[in-house]
Amino acid sequence: MGFLYLCCMQQKPVLHTLLSPRLLDLYDVADSIVVIIDVFRATSTIATALYNGAQKIIPVAGVEDCIAIGKNLNAITAGERDGKIIDGLQHGNSPAEYPQSFIEGKTLVLTTTNGTRLLHMALDKGASEVITGSFPNLAAVCDHLALSNKNIILGCSAWKDRFNLEDTLFAGAVISKIKNYFTIHCDSSLMAEDMYQLHCKEIYSFIRKTTHWHRLASYGLEKDLEYCVTENVANILPQYDDGALIVR
Repeated sequence: MGFLYLCCMQQKPVLHTLLSPRLLDLYDVADSIVVIIDVFRATSTIATALYNGAQKIIPVAGVEDCIAIGKNLNAITAGERDGKIIDGLQHGNSPAEYPQSFIEGKTLVLTTTNGTRLLHMALDKGASEVITGSFPNLAAVCDHLALSNKNIILGCSAWKDRFNLEDTLFAGAVISKIKNYFTIHCDSSLMAEDMYQLHCKEIYSFIRKTTHWHRLASYGLEKDLEYCVTENVANILPQYDDGALIVR
């Protein structure tokens, strides 16, 4: 009896990697921390704005909601579709748009093509906790997950529900650093870790092969994209609480 009890006490939580929002219905997220990953560029921008002193970020799925909430709160509104600022909003999704001199103490209302949508999907399915992850805040995410003792879903926002490399690459980076704390019987997680281990020493050249790089680089966003795969330059933990992302 004592041996069985000890085995139960030592059982590790499980970790899964979600490669597309379309697959979310296959997972039970009710007792899990869901990490929203949208490397190019929503979650990188969220980490950067909060690191630079934003009071909070309100993620919304729709443009009309973004405009209405922005007016009601006298907040900054931001969002892009296909790399271009949406008509009626003030700013885009570039991390470079949110230095401390501009964003400190302010509220940002943000809508994006993929990341904010997955965040709300996870909330609707009853996730116990939602945080956002990107290379700029990799260490903060890993530290939090390693200490959580909860099941984890690394949620790749993908691009319009289609698999992308950069989000999966970040999931692999997380897994490579925290895998000893979790039980992982998940082929997508194994693939993500292998991809990261294979390319982590050449990440700046590897991302140039991605379709999202070519899509956004055509708008002159190369520096943005390189920043978005630079580790720990905005190392805080954005956590969703009462309608907004704040620094935990």
